[in-house]
Amino acid sequence: MAIQPLDLRGLTPAPVTPFTKDGAVDYEAIQRLGSWLGSIAGVKGLVVLGHAGEGTFLSEEEQLNVIKAYVKSVDNKIPIIAGITREGTEVAALEAKKAKEAGASAGLLYPSHGWLRFGYQPGAPQDRYKRVFEVSGLPLILFQYPDVTKCTYSLQTMLDIAAQPGVFAMKNGVRNMRRWDTEIPVIRKERPNLQILTCHDEYLLHTCFDVDGMLVGYGTIAPEPLIEMIKAGKAKDYVKARSIHDQLLPLTKTVYHRGSHMEGTVALKHALVARGILDHATVRSPLLPLPDGAAEEIHAAITEAELPRVAQ
Repeated sequence: MAIQPLDLRGLTPAPVTPFTKDGAVDYEAIQRLGSWLGSIAGVKGLVVLGHAGEGTFLSEEEQLNVIKAYVKSVDNKIPIIAGITREGTEVAALEAKKAKEAGASAGLLYPSHGWLRFGYQPGAPQDRYKRVFEVSGLPLILFQYPDVTKCTYSLQTMLDIAAQPGVFAMKNGVRNMRRWDTEIPVIRKERPNLQILTCHDEYLLHTCFDVDGMLVGYGTIAPEPLIEMIKAGKAKDYVKARSIHDQLLPLTKTVYHRGSHMEGTVALKHALVARGILDHATVRSPLLPLPDGAAEEIHAAITEAELPRVAQ
């Protein structure tokens, strides 16, 4: 099955799913957020229903409606990519098929979550990508999890998956810079057509020189400077990239240097309030509100990073 791969060589934000104060999906806020991100030159697509989007906390009906809402919000200017997260391969394949029917142009295929604890059998990841694409016809992004998890893929597993029909890009979040520095050049050489995207929200300076783009939740709150960092990375302009890193560092710390990376989703919503997109930072359990004072810290970091409020 031949596909026309998307061009994600730039910034691909992974936006949050806004909720009303009573916990329902806020489709009006999706329209505001999606239309803003879709209007920015250099934003190549949006990945919805990921970790930052609380995708696994939604019902199936809500998931499909969120895809449709984001497709509507960008007015066909950029593609919407759906997180595919179901545990079993066959149900993930059906999830991908429904996502495509809802308007998704590609899928970010997560590892089976049981692998996080128990690891995976040799060949199982390759089979997962193969079967999901066969059933759905949805172009897929390879998702490399952190090295500290048991579902991180070996170099050979990544090369195998990248060679399969339907796989056109890789979201790499290995978070082991030794592996990053040794494996990315091999993947570049062996799979030259694979688009490599960093998802290291807190290590973007280190990784921006080796990639085609970024697929990050961070892009939801700071798309303008991150697009400039991508350009600097491609130009091998360390001075410029470092200046952007330093500009954003207070914000990076208050969003991502927390006890759990999951808290970053809550922080992203506070940052979107500071930028004038959201009215409040409501999340769904098992996420909880941040401690007292966190919202003020995030708002101050947005100001320090010189990120203006967005005119609505």
